[in-house]
Amino acid sequence: MRLFVALELPDDAVAALAAFREAEASEAWRPVRDEALHVTLAFLGGRPEEDVERIGSVMRSAARPVPRLALGAALLLPPRRARVLCAAISDFDGALGALQADVSRGLGDAGLYEPETRPFRAHATVARLRSRVRAPRSARTPGPEPLAFAGEAVTLFHSRPQPGGARYDALVRVPLS
Repeated sequence: MRLFVALELPDDAVAALAAFREAEASEAWRPVRDEALHVTLAFLGGRPEEDVERIGSVMRSAARPVPRLALGAALLLPPRRARVLCAAISDFDGALGALQADVSRGLGDAGLYEPETRPFRAHATVARLRSRVRAPRSARTPGPEPLAFAGEAVTLFHSRPQPGGARYDALVRVPLS
């Protein structure tokens, strides 16, 4: 199973990201579906089904409120040879970064994940570069509406590649209250 842990976004943040995606629409970008808009905390890759409950246990241990977030500027990632169009996520009090660090550390300690060496950069991907297309040097707009929001839940998703974009099935959902 191809798995990842992500922060789910509230409906108003998804709507603002969708509007940003539409403002940036061009032949270069393949849009991400609304139901696929999230903030990835840990990409686990291929894992056996029996790992799901252990991953859920780590998520429940790491869960904490993430109350002060906002949609930020447009980003092209990676900065050199961009392949994705994103919106930065502003993490005003560091709660999202702390949640990601705890999830990453917990999964690593459980032998379920090799933590990233690069620093966490909170973002939501809204479009992916089409094959054989050169990425624009910058986004056309400064980014989405700078909407403030709180994280809703940490969710373990099963990613199922399909024509037109992957489908994400929620396997474990831990509300952040």
